[in-house]
Amino acid sequence: REVFRKAKQAAPAIIFFDEIDAIAPVRGSGVGDSHVTERVISQLLTEMDGLEELRGVVVIAATNRPDIVDPALLRPGRFDKLLYIPPPDLEARKEILRIHTRRKPLADDVDLDEIAKQTEGYTGADLEAVCNTAVMLAIREHIAKSKSPEEAKKNAGNLKVYRRQFMEALKRVKPISRKELEMYKQISEEFARRLK
Repeated sequence: REVFRKAKQAAPAIIFFDEIDAIAPVRGSGVGDSHVTERVISQLLTEMDGLEELRGVVVIAATNRPDIVDPALLRPGRFDKLLYIPPPDLEARKEILRIHTRRKPLADDVDLDEIAKQTEGYTGADLEAVCNTAVMLAIREHIAKSKSPEEAKKNAGNLKVYRRQFMEALKRVKPISRKELEMYKQISEEFARRLK
């Protein structure tokens, strides 16, 4: 209620619910505390359908499981548009990798174009995880090579993230499977048919 009140006061505003499936799963599905779930969904519906029009307030939600979002939220006037966002293409992956390595001390042997070519099917979050994993591997290696924590700290400015760490990160961070990707496409198509 408070979020909607503040958004109305600050309009124009956007309310964004990330992972709406965790907040408002299908009632009676056994996901979450049923009484809390009922109250949350009821409150969302009340605010979205409220007597006071949400003038200047846009409500957006994201999920990777639209199949378990309570159907009452997907009716016209609520979350009535569905956008399926597929994994990024090659150019988008390059840009995502650039963004997540912008302030990282990359060694000269790191080729982001090469990494982008090897990451088909990876989402933006997957690519971020690859970058973070490579950095953590580099930090661990730097500490292991140092004689003491003080030496590691003193030489932290020399730390670099090498290609080998990215290659190891790619082994550890896997994209969603083709099967899952197909499932999301089918769910998207099904919702698109329902909302027409």
